[in-house]
Amino acid sequence: MNPTNTTLTSSSPANVRQKALIAGFNATLLYVLAYLTATTVYQLATVLTAKSLGIPGTWGLGKVFFRISDGEWWQTAVLAVYSAGPLSCLLLGAGAGLWFWWRARRQRGLFKQFLFWLTLHGCNLFFGALVADTFTESGFWFVPGWLFMAGPIPGALLAGLFGLIQLALGYFAGMLFLQSHDSISLMKFPNRRLLLVSTLYVPWLAGSALIGLLKWPELTHNEQLHFATLLLLLAPLTLAAANELFEFTLESPQKTRVAWGLAGVALLLLLVLRVVLGSGLSFS
Repeated sequence: MNPTNTTLTSSSPANVRQKALIAGFNATLLYVLAYLTATTVYQLATVLTAKSLGIPGTWGLGKVFFRISDGEWWQTAVLAVYSAGPLSCLLLGAGAGLWFWWRARRQRGLFKQFLFWLTLHGCNLFFGALVADTFTESGFWFVPGWLFMAGPIPGALLAGLFGLIQLALGYFAGMLFLQSHDSISLMKFPNRRLLLVSTLYVPWLAGSALIGLLKWPELTHNEQLHFATLLLLLAPLTLAAANELFEFTLESPQKTRVAWGLAGVALLLLLVLRVVLGSGLSFS
């Protein structure tokens, strides 16, 4: 990456605020697209695993439902079905993070920001999912319960460990966050707080609300908690990025402009998911 020191570029406060609004809008679209990508991989892996084991169910907008009673489950099925989604998302997040680090961060454009969010969502749907699902005693929580067969304590301890790992990953993701942006003005250290608010917390709040509207009234408590466990990544990330003096970007960064094409893709994807999964897809 050929760095350009952003201290050599000046912008008026009004121009910086305008760029922050545009960057926040684009980041919200990327948050939504990355989340829908990760959750689709999660649910698709779950459905395919259940189907391979002969377990019937319905792929709904909010979750995957299984049409067998509790007594019909067996250990191998529980471990396979309920770990398939989280493990797929862990691999997805790791792949996106490696792609970002080795290739995308040296390129201009929004794709590297998409990979950044995909990395966070992938990690959260593995580490954060166990933390969230332990509170509701569902989903990924079944895996340690049926693996250890020793009551709820091992699962609770593992969830606590996963929470700590998520905090550590969030701290180290601070540099990924900074290198995912092209704006010379927003990358200046005095504008760091504005960058964090507009491109990290606004997407988290607005993007989660938009996804919630898409899935209403089928939005589950688990999914709401998954939104919340993202804070285990965002909070330490904020601490790391806020104190990082790094303020470089590419030599010829992409100008900050509204990504209307991306908005169209996001809207189309939201509509397709609502139509296709709104009434549920049965499998057996």
